Amino acid sequence: MLFLELLIQGLIHGSMYAIIAVGLTLVYGLLRILHVAHAGLFALGGYLGLLITNATGNLALGIILSAILVGIGGMLMYRLCYQPILDRPPYVALIASIGLFVAMEEIFRLVFGPYGLTYRNPPLQSQVMLMGISLRSAEIGIVLTAVVLLGILSYLSQSTRTGIAWRATVDDPAMAESFGIDTIKVRYLNFFIGSGLAAVAGIFISLLSNLVEPTMGAVPAYKALAIIVLGGLGNVKGTLIAALLLGVIEAFGTIYVGSLLDRDAIAFAFLIVVLMVRPQGLFGGR
Repeated sequence: MLFLELLIQGLIHGSMYAIIAVGLTLVYGLLRILHVAHAGLFALGGYLGLLITNATGNLALGIILSAILVGIGGMLMYRLCYQPILDRPPYVALIASIGLFVAMEEIFRLVFGPYGLTYRNPPLQSQVMLMGISLRSAEIGIVLTAVVLLGILSYLSQSTRTGIAWRATVDDPAMAESFGIDTIKVRYLNFFIGSGLAAVAGIFISLLSNLVEPTMGAVPAYKALAIIVLGGLGNVKGTLIAALLLGVIEAFGTIYVGSLLDRDAIAFAFLIVVLMVRPQGLFGGR
């Protein structure tokens, strides 16, 4: 029973990591930018979802509006922050992204206060029995949401003209542009989808803890970076597998090595071990 409970908890956290990390992978795959400010959008989604849900009493509306608004925010971030420096060395965009993330944390602290916000009537807190294990509805919601959203994303990328243009732009931007693909629109769509996914993840994190605070994006951001490295930079399927794997390893690690390392440290210890053996990540090419 302990094994099953740890496995389920690992898959729940892995699903949450997958929603965050896929958006980061999409940006890296298209622009070769480590989009650290993705964590700021994650926190923004948490705030907007909480405020809209508290105001309307409707969680679904909070998730939808938050995803749309944060998606638009991601597009603006690309236009104002990244597009003007795409011709510069990659470390310039990385430094800009880190600075943007720090600035967003301070803005959240000034606007919403330093101590965080909570739901007045936290939704999805009822208990559900699954194979003899008690889970909150929010935990089941994370897994179902991840399956639905990532399934839709897979369909869009594999079976639509937009998805074909998307993948062509990732593989060879110059060639894609020569065939008439509007790479600028593809990049905007990329940021919209990735940022929307970050917002949804931020809302579910806030549901689990009933807290949204200015620095809530810091640890998930570092873990997402670890996941996309483990999965092979730019590899979406590898990112999904790495996210689930990391969630399971963390769950078991808290029991068996929890006296030596906390949950967050386990993730980075695993990353270090993997990179010592496979510097390109578990699913990256040489």
